[in-house]
Amino acid sequence: MVMLAGTTGLRRSELFALRWSDVDFQTMEVAVTRSCVRGRFGKVKTVASGKPVPLHKIVYDMLLSWRLVTAYGGEGDFLFPSERLNGDKPLTPEMVLRKIVCPALLRAGVQGKLIGWHSFRHSLATNLRSLGVDVKVAQELLRHANSRITMDLYTQAVSADKRIASGRQAEMLLIGKTS
Repeated sequence: MVMLAGTTGLRRSELFALRWSDVDFQTMEVAVTRSCVRGRFGKVKTVASGKPVPLHKIVYDMLLSWRLVTAYGGEGDFLFPSERLNGDKPLTPEMVLRKIVCPALLRAGVQGKLIGWHSFRHSLATNLRSLGVDVKVAQELLRHANSRITMDLYTQAVSADKRIASGRQAEMLLIGKTS
């Protein structure tokens, strides 16, 4: 679940609404067709939100492995079902954060950080920027309505990038060198 969220930037409402029928194992894509907010199913946030999301081979393989071991691997079943509710509903995002994600972060030594499902979207956007991915590609991967949302709200300058930019500015001012 975390790998899927971290590599695709799916919104939590989209992630928890996924059914196996939404995963196209031929094209290695996920169709985002619905959302689930507080147990209620509805449409996705925007028209852009409903576009398919590509899967990396590692995530694809993890999903295949998960489907083989879950008791709920049928086409109509949720990817992440509540076993307590016999698979009839998906897990709740808050419970997964509280009982699984946050304890795993503590075991990994991550402390003092406020982590939520949206952190995965913001991290993906920031990492794409750091990797030099074209803003239009990042916008489409995050399924934002426009690139301004991607740049203004979702990305942060990465420290190394800020240091390089600051160094270039200082060199230009102090020694007249441009790189």
